[in-house]
Amino acid sequence: MIVELDSISKYYENEGIITRRDVLNEISIAINSGDALSIVGPSGSGKSTLLNILGTLDLPTSGIVKIKGKDIHDFNEKQLAEIRNNNIGFIFQLHHLLPQLTLIENVLVPTIPQKDKSIKKSAMERAMDLLDSVGLVDKIHQRPGQLSGGECQRATVVRALINEPNLVLADEPTGSLDQDSADQLGELLSDINKKYNVAMVIVTHSLDLAKKMDTIYKLDHGKLNVTISE
Repeated sequence: MIVELDSISKYYENEGIITRRDVLNEISIAINSGDALSIVGPSGSGKSTLLNILGTLDLPTSGIVKIKGKDIHDFNEKQLAEIRNNNIGFIFQLHHLLPQLTLIENVLVPTIPQKDKSIKKSAMERAMDLLDSVGLVDKIHQRPGQLSGGECQRATVVRALINEPNLVLADEPTGSLDQDSADQLGELLSDINKKYNVAMVIVTHSLDLAKKMDTIYKLDHGKLNVTISE
């Protein structure tokens, strides 16, 4: 088991305001190696909040989050940062590639703090193999401003995979792309899940993208329910 949420709730309250806004309500879910699931739901339903809790970027108000069986409350922020860098790959709606760096330099950014010398040593070879698999190996010396939106998003997929994570979390990864590029990225994410047996969790408004995963969950009124399972 990679990540387990046990009775997770999340609410926000502003100082001086009596009422509070409940976002997540008693959610429990376990993510295992090779799982492929998507989370859909109305805007403001808490999809991104749930994804951030899965990735330890945010903490629940109550409940337990475990990474590989260990409660994250047992870790300090430095340890959590190492867990994220070594075990979790992130893909966001905007690519967040550094404009001053080349494509290959951007892809290798997550390896900078890597302590595992064997992974760091093989990072360039892995980067080239991954870039070749997504059709970008001939663009490694170009900068983000010289690439299309679809190419930049494919580069973020490679960046997310560079440290050989167990889990990839994608938040609206096709939201800024045209339909053709979105379809290509969806197929790429599905292929990566199967090829590398990496668990994949995608938050999306796109039902077409959601259906590329094995299981679709709907988040509504703070509750998470399976809607489609193949």
